[in-house]
Amino acid sequence: MRLTKFGHSCVRIEHEGTTVVLDPGAFTEPEAVDGADLVLVTHLHPDHWTPDQLRRADAPVRTIAQVADAVAEQAPDLLERVTVVAPGERFAAGAIDVEVVNDKHAVIHPDYPRPDNSGFRLDVGGTSVFHPGDSLDGPGRPVDLLLAPVSAPWMKISEAIDFALAVGAPRNLAIHDKVYSDLALGMADTHLSTFLTPREQEYLRLPDGAVLPCPSPPAERSLS
Repeated sequence: MRLTKFGHSCVRIEHEGTTVVLDPGAFTEPEAVDGADLVLVTHLHPDHWTPDQLRRADAPVRTIAQVADAVAEQAPDLLERVTVVAPGERFAAGAIDVEVVNDKHAVIHPDYPRPDNSGFRLDVGGTSVFHPGDSLDGPGRPVDLLLAPVSAPWMKISEAIDFALAVGAPRNLAIHDKVYSDLALGMADTHLSTFLTPREQEYLRLPDGAVLPCPSPPAERSLS
């Protein structure tokens, strides 16, 4: 598995000749989508998808009904490539197995209606990866790698910590990281590491375009 962190909530996963891109939005480098075989979109907010991003590759798009409706309105030329998925569905993209998990965005404010949001749990050559989108609901069972939101208008740092602790993944890669300044992200890194490290949960935050390093053996594992 090769996983590349792109801007904000976007990751690109390559495995055995198949490339899956998740949540390429307005803060994402355009090349993240180039050559993709499948694009997954968790919900309708533009920091998670844009028409221009979806046009970068002639790839099928799997997403929820609210996003499909937005595509029909904003980019009807893309609609024939969109397939609507729902929680509990499973499908395969080459050697990558995908499960649709959960159905609601985190609460932004009690007076706002909660948008729909489906995370994706991927099995990539025996390594399980969970992308929650903008949800603080876990996948319901263990995962090897959590793509962990660390900054958002709808989240405080204690919620980011509690979510990562509840999921309990041995590796945690920061996503949703374009909301804070570099200084504030450093503070978030410190807080998350303070809680995850004693529980032997690795926490990493990578620069845009960086590839997730292979995990170190337990006795040698270090955090960055």
